[in-house]
Amino acid sequence: MVWAQLLPLVILFVLFYFLVIRPQQKRQKNIQQMQSNLAKGDKIVTIGGLHATVDSIDENKVVLRCGDGTRLTFDRSAIREVTESVAAKKAKAESQKVDKKAAEKNAGETK
Repeated sequence: MVWAQLLPLVILFVLFYFLVIRPQQKRQKNIQQMQSNLAKGDKIVTIGGLHATVDSIDENKVVLRCGDGTRLTFDRSAIREVTESVAAKKAKAESQKVDKKAAEKNAGETK
């Protein structure tokens, strides 16, 4: 009898957990990872909508360089997203070098 009364409450809590709490925890984890992986030269957008490039990084603060050369200091938590990552650029360039070398090698073997 008591279980029958508690069952809807338990089901409601489980649904709430999987539909609200768990996705929010995943988003928060992704944001923290992105903020900890910031590097000099990354192009970012702040929570206020400012588009800038990372000029230097401290433990809790980031110095951003705007389009006109102005330098602004923000907390790391003010970074909403990275639009262009230096690490991703390097990985892409390295991948293109490897692909080019493989293509040249294959072209040399077919002659």
